Amino acid sequence: MADLDALRLRFARALTTARAPGGGPDPAPYADNLLARWQEPQRHYHTLTHLTAVLDHVDTLERYAADPDAVRLAAWFHDAVYLPERSENEERSARLAERALPEAGVPAARTAEVARLVRLTVGHDPADDDRDGQVLCDADLAILAAPPSAYAAYTAAVREEYHFVPNDAFRAGRSAVLRQLLDLPRLFRTPYGEEHWTATARHNLAAELEMLST
Repeated sequence: MADLDALRLRFARALTTARAPGGGPDPAPYADNLLARWQEPQRHYHTLTHLTAVLDHVDTLERYAADPDAVRLAAWFHDAVYLPERSENEERSARLAERALPEAGVPAARTAEVARLVRLTVGHDPADDDRDGQVLCDADLAILAAPPSAYAAYTAAVREEYHFVPNDAFRAGRSAVLRQLLDLPRLFRTPYGEEHWTATARHNLAAELEMLST
């Protein structure tokens, strides 16, 4: 079970650091709005557990980021809008950030960076010089390097989110996603991710793809 008070505090810290001089309104309503979104009933993988894991991974990778607090805010917003039957969730999440963050006191340039990072999670393919993008994408994909039981729970939760998709169509779509990930020259872009997560993630992806193909 996620610790809501701890998450509220983590959001407040990131927002306070990211704000323009002079601060802004109370972070609590913004945190509560996001927390409510992450607890919507259609979510089975994209839940507070995923949000917490991504934030934890950002903390691990913080030294590689140019603007760690922009990355943390992007983690909060990256799946804030999530409807499994829709294809524009990342875009709608980015637009939510573009509306909420200026109101919360975040400068325009940093708001734009957060929104850019959210949109980057569509393809998880940051540029070689995109340090913030590399950290967010690695943190978001770190689940791929989970131990077997945790990876199995992840795949089961993803399937539950797409319960309305027939089995054959789901296998085809999921297989396409796995192939796209396996075709990336580098799954993880930070030195830490590349060293610690790549081998396990590629094994998990290949094993899942083989299972879906049989």
